[in-house]
Amino acid sequence: MSDPTWKNPIVKWIDYRLPIFTMMQHSAVDYPTPKNLSYWWNFGSLAGMVLVIMILSGIMLVMNYTPHEAMAFNSVERIMRDVNWGWLIRYLHMNGGSMFFIVVYIHMFRGMYYGSYKYPRELLWIIGVVILLAMMATAFMGYVLPWGQMSYWGATVITNLFSAIPLVGESIVTWLWGGFSVANPTLNRFFSLHYLLPFVIFALVFVHLWALHHHKSSNPLGIDVKGPQDTIPFHPYYTIKDFYGIGLFMLFYMYFVFFAPNFFGEPDNYIPANPLSTPAHIVPEWYFLPFYAILRAFTQDIWFLTAKLQGVIAMFLSIIFLALLPWLDGSKVRSMKFRPLSMMFFWLFFIDTLILGYMGGQLAEEPYVTIGQVATAYYFLHLLVIVPVVSRMESTKELPESISAAVTK
Repeated sequence: MSDPTWKNPIVKWIDYRLPIFTMMQHSAVDYPTPKNLSYWWNFGSLAGMVLVIMILSGIMLVMNYTPHEAMAFNSVERIMRDVNWGWLIRYLHMNGGSMFFIVVYIHMFRGMYYGSYKYPRELLWIIGVVILLAMMATAFMGYVLPWGQMSYWGATVITNLFSAIPLVGESIVTWLWGGFSVANPTLNRFFSLHYLLPFVIFALVFVHLWALHHHKSSNPLGIDVKGPQDTIPFHPYYTIKDFYGIGLFMLFYMYFVFFAPNFFGEPDNYIPANPLSTPAHIVPEWYFLPFYAILRAFTQDIWFLTAKLQGVIAMFLSIIFLALLPWLDGSKVRSMKFRPLSMMFFWLFFIDTLILGYMGGQLAEEPYVTIGQVATAYYFLHLLVIVPVVSRMESTKELPESISAAVTK
């Protein structure tokens, strides 16, 4: 692909010395994209847009937030009541966290359905899983900052999980707390990391896009591009598609910002943190609930493995095993459109994840505990047994000759 010739003398002068405009032309305009991408491919760009909104709104919130246990709660209330447009910025940020997880979860399930993690995009998928882990850490620390009841007790419960690690667990918890209980040093640590991690995520997204552009986007058919006849330029064909998707998504996002801003929140978090009063039901944010259900599914000690340690290990493995999907899935065919048996088990896995999310939000009592245990067992059974076995044994449908042949059929 030849370099573009710039007519504007300023652009030409800059680009000759730092070819940023040429890079943008190749990456966002002329970039050859499979001609059959559906709207499911919009969610990557939506995630990037929400990340930018989160960073910008976070920077503005920091200007008025005080990371001190005696003032944090009141500083958030001041943002809501006294800072010009503070309520809007805070609701954008607060609901933006949920929007970010919604689009990323859809993006990941789309990748699983269409086999976007398979050769040669294994590293692209692994970087995506690392981004998910960084998002979870950032969201958890951000949830602590308002210093309400659920913030305080959520931090206490989750950080206490590390105490299950043999030998070093108690030391890790003390280091996280900055003392012997969740207090002002904890709030300062979490504030510092919550401000830093979004920029780490931004860097990971850059690497993610770099890996994506090296081997180009996957597509619904899961077959490789055979030539120029299978692709179209990214602009204007997919930029207009992205803008249309952004418009619809912003309607959804803004509904919660303006009409149901506390839909995803907990009422207890509007009560100032009180170490002497434990809430009746401590529950994490909705996007953590499937993993919280896995954590709670273990109720019996096994030798030196306490129930808490088993739950912590399982919770982390539930994400790590997702990163191993490129090797767990041994099928030569990427897209589940041509793998009917795998498609059926994919939807069972999707439903199982929803069940785990629901169980994570319920009280730790019957029948929720048993249902959560069965759902947890199926989660790992799917990843470690069903995917490797079915992918290597199933009969697949015939693949089309090329993307162009399938599109113009």
